[in-house]
Order: sequence, then C-alpha cells, then structure tokens
Amino acid sequence: MSGVRGRRTAAPGAPRAARSDYWGPVLECPDPLALARFYAELLGWEIAKEDDAGAALLPPDGVAYLGFQYAPGFVRPAWPAREGAPRITMHLDFEVSDLGPAVAHALELGAQEASHQPQPTLRVLLDPAGHPFCLYVDA
Repeated sequence: MSGVRGRRTAAPGAPRAARSDYWGPVLECPDPLALARFYAELLGWEIAKEDDAGAALLPPDGVAYLGFQYAPGFVRPAWPAREGAPRITMHLDFEVSDLGPAVAHALELGAQEASHQPQPTLRVLLDPAGHPFCLYVDA
C-alpha cells in the first residue's frame, strides 16, 4: 500500500526533528494561540509553532500534531446538532484512565460540559471555542 504521493516517508527510527512526514487535524477558531494554550495544558503537549495565523502542538513523541488556524467570522458549532445551527464536522477523542479527574481538569482549564451526554463511559466537553471533544474510559 502506498501513501500520499509527494509525501516523504522517514526511515524507521529517524529522529523526530529530521522528519518531514508530520500530520494532524487543524481546528478553525477565533484565537488560535488561546486555544493552543488550552489544549497544551489539557494534554501536556508543547506549543511548537505560533504566529498570527495559527499555532500547533506536538505530543512528546511521534509525528502527529494538533493545529489551530485563525478563522475570521468563526461561529461555534452546535452540539448536539440542531436545525439551522453550524454542525460539527469532526471532534477529538482522548482516552483517560479516570473520567472524573480528567473532566474536572478540563473544566478548570475553561472547557464546558455539553448538555447532551450519550454514554456513561465518556463525557462530551466543549473547548473554549466551542469545538466538542470527548474524554472516555475504555470499558
């Protein structure tokens, strides 16, 4: 199976700084640096890039990142979906070992608990820009 054409593949064991095969989702928002700081605190990841247009976080290892891009006129998505409101097109999931402390930490950082909770083993939260994300325990 081949990957994306034109994308380099690093040799196994290549140092992270020498790689050029990074990938990750990018969330649109009104304040990329503020949202990057929220997720950096939530996840314990470092802010690796920041400028007027956006920011990106890197986990301690691997080549994935989480990006944030300035979006003029950003409108918060609705969760749960409702007629006439902007729909979410994706959300982030984070597995945790203990739901209670993980949710409390996210709330301390500025997240809001969503009114609709579909399962007892996960909590849907809204980040400061309104993007839903889930904290869950593997049941």
